[in-house]
Parts: sequence; C-alpha cells; structure tokens
Amino acid sequence: MSDSINIEDVSWKRQTKTILSHVNWKVKTGQHWAVLGLNGSGKTTLLNIINGYIWPTTGDVRVLGKQFGKTDLRELRKSIGWVSSSLQERIKETELAENIVVSGKYASIGLYESPSEADYQKASEIMQQLGCSNLAGRTYQTCSQGERQKILIARGLMSSPELLILDEPCSGLDFIAREDLLSAITELANKENTPTIIFVTHHIEEILPIFSHTLLLRDGKVFDKGDNEQVLTGDRLSHFFSKPVQIKWHKDRPWMTLLDES
Repeated sequence: MSDSINIEDVSWKRQTKTILSHVNWKVKTGQHWAVLGLNGSGKTTLLNIINGYIWPTTGDVRVLGKQFGKTDLRELRKSIGWVSSSLQERIKETELAENIVVSGKYASIGLYESPSEADYQKASEIMQQLGCSNLAGRTYQTCSQGERQKILIARGLMSSPELLILDEPCSGLDFIAREDLLSAITELANKENTPTIIFVTHHIEEILPIFSHTLLLRDGKVFDKGDNEQVLTGDRLSHFFSKPVQIKWHKDRPWMTLLDES
C-alpha cells in the first residue's frame, strides 16, 4: 500500500516562534484519519504544509508520492480537495450552488471558464451523492451553514482528488446539521474509489467509525497517533488535554465527559 502523506521530522518556525516541531506522520492510501487538537495546536499549519502553501523549515514532505522540492506543487494541488472555513469566506454570496461545485474543477474561487455540459452533469451527480441536489439553482446566500459545507465538499470532489482534507467542516453547525453532514461524509467514505480523507476537528465525538486512525496534535507536536482504540482512551486523552476526562463509546463513536477534579 502506498502513502498518501509521508511527513518526516518536519518543523516550521515563524520568525523565532516554533509552530510545528519534529512532526512525523504517515497516512497509507485508502486510510481515513482524524486529526484532533485544540485551537493553536498547529493543525492549520500542518494542512498548509501538506497543500504546499508553506514550506517546512526542516524535514521532508511527500504527498501522493510526490516529494516536495522535486514536484510542481500547483499540479499536485489539483489532486487535493481542501474544504476550509477560509474558503467559505471568499465565495460570492450571489454565486449559484452548481457553479461553486463546478469551479472545483479549475481550483478557482468563482467560475471564469466555460464548463461543458458534462461538467455540470458531474457536479449534479456529486451533489446527489452528498444529498444536496436540491440546492441547484439556489444562491450561496440562501443556503444554511450545513448546506454551504455540503456545497464546498462537493466542490472539493469535482476534480476527482486522491486526497480530501476536511478542515473542521462542522464548525458553526447546530447538532442536527452536524449529524446530517457527518452522515453524508460517512456515505462518501463508504463508496468505491473514495479519496483518502483527513478530517480535522477539536470535537472528539465527530470522529466517525470510518476514521480508523487519529493523530493527536498538541503545541505543534505529535502527542500520539495510531488506531483509535489505542489513542482515544480516557487515560491518553486526560494527559492530552491536561484534564481528567472519561471516554464512552456509542455506536463506535467516542464521546467525552470532563470529570470533576476535586
């Protein structure tokens, strides 16, 4: 099995401050990983390195078999679907949902090309797959937060990526909208020829059964990584959060409770 991500001894400094320190992480092709960490843990910096938007201060990076420094990162990004809140903020409120999805083929914010009928057909099929085909013909501004996230995931799938990165896709969603989106992600992951999925969150209950492995990132360092059964335990997470917590599993999802320290 080949590697979708292979990061070896990667550090990144901004001026004199170390943001990532000696990170080692390998994701096999076809595996789906969760990345768990509090705000400021270095998650976004790690994603920026994987996408080639920033260069590691030290260390080696290979993504989809391509070694950084020996590959055209602009071409590599065409094989990576990235869904993030920063992307959502850059989309025009008056843009039609299907045009946003089709723009993913060109990795552009806005549609400046002349897509074919086949492009729109593919967009329609992806939207159907994610349960948001009803949004066709609607402008972005009329969509709820959960609907917007589905549109952006559909956009990320438009180029048939080999790697799909979902950066806190449930941020800002209420409980019902969150579970609806997580259900759509589960259906996506269970289909054939699904890309390797990296799901970034700071809420442990969002780690679905489809994610077999978890990377714990704290203060720019890898605290732990591996199979969920070994990583997502009360003991490990109590050390990770520096707070006593209890983990209970329900339908193969972990749910965390903060315990009384007294």
